[in-house]
Amino acid sequence: MTCKVLVEDALRRFLDEDVGHGDITTDALVDPAAKAAGTVICKDRAIIAGLSESIILLKLLGCEGKLKVQEGHEVPAGTIILEVSGFGGALLKVERVLLNLLSHMSGVATATAELVNIARKSESSARIACTRKTLPGLRYFEKRAVELGGGDTHRLRLDDAVLIKDNHLELAGSITESVRKTKAKVSFTKKIEIEATSPDQAVEAALAGADIVLLDNMTPQEVKKTVNFLETQKLRNRILVEVSGGITRENLSSYVKTGADVISVGSITNSARAIDMSLELHSVKK
Repeated sequence: MTCKVLVEDALRRFLDEDVGHGDITTDALVDPAAKAAGTVICKDRAIIAGLSESIILLKLLGCEGKLKVQEGHEVPAGTIILEVSGFGGALLKVERVLLNLLSHMSGVATATAELVNIARKSESSARIACTRKTLPGLRYFEKRAVELGGGDTHRLRLDDAVLIKDNHLELAGSITESVRKTKAKVSFTKKIEIEATSPDQAVEAALAGADIVLLDNMTPQEVKKTVNFLETQKLRNRILVEVSGGITRENLSSYVKTGADVISVGSITNSARAIDMSLELHSVKK
């Protein structure tokens, strides 16, 4: 299935969940033949995301949309971001799903951009990435919003790359043995990442041939110590260093200064504040 088909299927599910067996309020009050038009207004300063998906969503109910801004761009509060038109009943039925989608995706993009800007101010080349801590059914939409906010999407699915974490090691053996087993079974095209909880484990991961080491739930001081240890062992250039766990907007600068290559933050997807949006409709005379 193509990406567009998958997105359409997801959007249909969102509509079905909201509309159920019908919009009884709209069906009782609005003439099915009545036409309407309107605008979606972004009421907060935000990085806009979700417009492409909104056009698809509108088309599912026979409506049309016209973009007024470009996705991934910041807009001030009060900006009209989308014009809509179609049968009034259809626009009322799609209203909440449309606004929920735009509000959440723009919230994710805005949260991501804030962290990316903090990293850039520190003149760091570290990438801000999300994780698989996404809300059920929304991974594609949240990951795309991260990308529009200037972040890295990391793995979309479990088959994108090998990520050997503490529970894998508990069941499969040492870091060295786990990398050996993985290389024997997994395509050479897939990167191998190992979770490490100490400088010694990070060195073992590099010596075993891992591509990335994940330093999970370490303080900035512990991360810096591990990076320095890799450098003294002349292994730093052989492996990417990713950090995750407990990273917030407030402490991000400290992690940026450690020399890590990737900083992953789960909150930009599962806890991003929704952006305030509204849809204002008016009748269109025949």
